[in-house]
Amino acid sequence: MPTPIPTPKDPQDLLQYMGSFVELVRILRAQCPWDMKQTHESISHLLIEEAYETLEAIAAKDDKEFSKELGDLLLHVVMHAVIAEQRGAFSLIDVIDNEFKKLVNRHPHVFGDEVAADEAKVLENWEKLKMKEGRTSILDGVPKALPAALRAQRVQEKAANAGFDWDDKALVWDKVEEEIRELRAEVERGDAVAMQREFGDVLFALVNAARHEQFIAEDALHGTTNTFMRRFQYIEVKAREAGRQLEEMSLAEMDALWDEAKRLEREKA
Repeated sequence: MPTPIPTPKDPQDLLQYMGSFVELVRILRAQCPWDMKQTHESISHLLIEEAYETLEAIAAKDDKEFSKELGDLLLHVVMHAVIAEQRGAFSLIDVIDNEFKKLVNRHPHVFGDEVAADEAKVLENWEKLKMKEGRTSILDGVPKALPAALRAQRVQEKAANAGFDWDDKALVWDKVEEEIRELRAEVERGDAVAMQREFGDVLFALVNAARHEQFIAEDALHGTTNTFMRRFQYIEVKAREAGRQLEEMSLAEMDALWDEAKRLEREKA
């Protein structure tokens, strides 16, 4: 006999619906062979995948997909909480309670007497409050598993919130040029280890420049990669239409198609 599906009496009541959703996950953990065998570790990579799919939906401005992907993220939060509950570690109530208290504590300008006239002051207070919570460095809390450019920008932001930053954007770009000169010097020397180190310095300086220009370097690189893929795939399509393999085409021919793709993009824009 099929298991009854947990159903809220009032589908518009968020608390009822959330309770039914948690109960649904508990049933899956008890009766579904796949769900029963999962651990925090076995589904951790899927959490990252769902987060990136959510970012794709945001970038596409697709609210229907955005809603679905937020649901997938919610499922992972609930699944991890239920697994933890079953091993006696914590429950979803603990998860929400911890976050609730953290948000109240970190917004004294909303729930207390602190004054924060602008976003910069809010961020400054946020970092100070984190330190009071037991962190030993303001850089704690930046995950090592973040994509490199995003991790670099988050580290820079945290350091800047503590006052470790340039006031003049011109100096930021001077630093970029300085790092490029140092990289070129190592390229000429042919020292592979030093070359890699200086290449990293160039990237870090460029990320810092992006931060000062108020955009996210990770997003910029994703955008450029998407553009490259789109134009390269245009070359592939044109090659197929001509009955040719890419390997048979000269670089000049491919460059001409690349420029054609770029021109068409500009006309469409």
